[in-house]
Amino acid sequence: QVQVVESGGGLVQAGGSLRLSCAASGSTFSINYIAWYRQGPGKERALVALRYSDDIVNYADSVKGRFTISRDNAKNTVYLQMNSLKPEDTAVYYCNANIRLGSVNYSYWGQGTQVTVSS
Repeated sequence: QVQVVESGGGLVQAGGSLRLSCAASGSTFSINYIAWYRQGPGKERALVALRYSDDIVNYADSVKGRFTISRDNAKNTVYLQMNSLKPEDTAVYYCNANIRLGSVNYSYWGQGTQVTVSS
């Protein structure tokens, strides 16, 4: 069994910064990619950032230049550094880990962490 846990959300003023963490643990596995999604009030869940195991990254246009996804390989942890936050960044942020266990691929979601940016 694999668990995915997010942390680091909170309340911040516009222009401030937060760092979210996503840790995957459990059975022996290899990470194909870890992605961050967000869902704001009345909006669909949308991809924010994606990092593959070979460190190739993709960002949504709305966060390019402000958000950075990074990894700590030893801890199986991926971070989302969010700078210059705007009120429109307010959302529940979810971590999605796509892993390979043996020869089979699986997708796991974390519980979400709330980010609120005040103007």
